[in-house]
Amino acid sequence: MKHRSKDKPKAEDSQKVNQKQSASKKSELEELRDRIDDLQREKDELFAKLQRVSADYDNLQKRTAKEITDTIGYEKEKIIKTLLPALDNFEHTLQNAHSAENVDVLLKGIQIIYDQMLDILKSHNVEQIKVLGEPFDPALHEAMMQKTEPEQEENIVLEEFQKGYKLNGRVIRPSKVIVNKLTPEQLAKQEAEPPEQTTDECQITDTE
Repeated sequence: MKHRSKDKPKAEDSQKVNQKQSASKKSELEELRDRIDDLQREKDELFAKLQRVSADYDNLQKRTAKEITDTIGYEKEKIIKTLLPALDNFEHTLQNAHSAENVDVLLKGIQIIYDQMLDILKSHNVEQIKVLGEPFDPALHEAMMQKTEPEQEENIVLEEFQKGYKLNGRVIRPSKVIVNKLTPEQLAKQEAEPPEQTTDECQITDTE
């Protein structure tokens, strides 16, 4: 009888321990479920935000592409409008060509149109490249051929085949030119000769 009374408290203690462990596991399971629910909500919120950001980015790309297209179209229209007056003058010149009194009148009309075209180009920051008498520069000029003129300096541009142009200071078409190329003898002779004095320099020397 004494032995049985000792076993009963042990069984009750074991049952209480099991109950506590079961309650603890149940509590942990509920916490895990709550955590999973929280993570699921966070995932859904992040996914929704990602969808909104993706939609905003797509709209931005479409809007930017449209703005670029509109800007290009506007610039083209502006350039064309500036060219129209020169085209009108050219048309009038052609219409009056048969009734022109002489060739000089026709040439004068063409020169006016040419000058007008240059002014239009300048308004768009386009400028002609200076070549005649300038040292040959491969960044600005394209040498088509070489000639020898002993009275001119070595590597000087002698003639221009086709005009070159810059846009905002950047070359968009190099000038096609003829470059002076001296023989070694001519170059040595030119270097040995003293530079010719200009009229102003001669007057200063005479005064002194």
